[in-house]
Amino acid sequence: MKTYTHYPLLAHNTFGMDVKAARFVEYASEEELCGFLNDTKEALHPFLHIGGGSNLLFKGDYDGLILHSGIRGMETVDETDDSVEIRVGAGEVWDDFVAYTVAHGWYGAENLSLIPGEVGASAVQNIGAYGVEVKDLIVDVETIEVATGQKRCFTNAECRYAYRSSVFKQELKGKYIVTYVTYRLGKCPVFHLDYGNIRAELERRGCGVTLASVREVVTAIRESKLPDPKVLGNAGSFFMNPIVPRAQFERLLAEYPDMPHYPVDEDRVKIPAGWMIDRCGWKGKALGRAAVHEKQALVLVNLGGATGEEVMRLAAEVVRSVRETFGIDIHPEVNYI
Repeated sequence: MKTYTHYPLLAHNTFGMDVKAARFVEYASEEELCGFLNDTKEALHPFLHIGGGSNLLFKGDYDGLILHSGIRGMETVDETDDSVEIRVGAGEVWDDFVAYTVAHGWYGAENLSLIPGEVGASAVQNIGAYGVEVKDLIVDVETIEVATGQKRCFTNAECRYAYRSSVFKQELKGKYIVTYVTYRLGKCPVFHLDYGNIRAELERRGCGVTLASVREVVTAIRESKLPDPKVLGNAGSFFMNPIVPRAQFERLLAEYPDMPHYPVDEDRVKIPAGWMIDRCGWKGKALGRAAVHEKQALVLVNLGGATGEEVMRLAAEVVRSVRETFGIDIHPEVNYI
């Protein structure tokens, strides 16, 4: 167990906010976490559990306790001719897990390459990219209940996954801490190549469709669009892509024939928020020390020394522009702390 006071969080948030936590604790096992929760209940108000800090925007110093998982390890817990189930510690870096699956020839996670953050957060956020959501890989999620220190395992169905959402972000927010996630990967080749320009890039490169080549292409596409947070503070995609009724989409499509879109079901369509932000003229524009990234309008960046309030002010202006232009409300994927 590692515990600190007045702990700097610069290395724990990809937006590069130079803030501190009154107290910071990192645990290395379920036993350490349970013991800590049982011994220090009075010190848990307020508290925040973080992963890699890639989905957080700190408005200022955090006057409370921050918990972080140091639980590591990847273990095969079940295997058939067609699939394999891997139990992964919540503190593992997500992209390290993806690399592990690709190296072993297991299918399903390759489109989620280079998404920042840790394994525990993947199960809370229901991360997704290029037509794949992690909910389709998760078997179950092991947790510790904050109030009791007791273990509870949630099945996939009990997690109630939806677009960028889960029960851990809604009704049970702050009530359970993820310790392990079990994923099911396939052994037979199944690829998702028609979202974004994965297929076109594979063809341009003239390489075959393999786990390694898909991971390489997805990584290259993300690196070409998304700034490195070590160089330019950001939290990746700042806004969620809105899902609108088909009738509203069809009205917009008549006005904007070039509007990209992705059917969700018969009645709803997903529209890229980045495209709308770009059409509103925000790409590359700044308000003070916060800006919309010049290559990807879905990304807000810290130009250097920006405060959380400056980023929030920029985000609010972007939301207002999209609403006025398209009649659609877009919402931050990033959590304001």
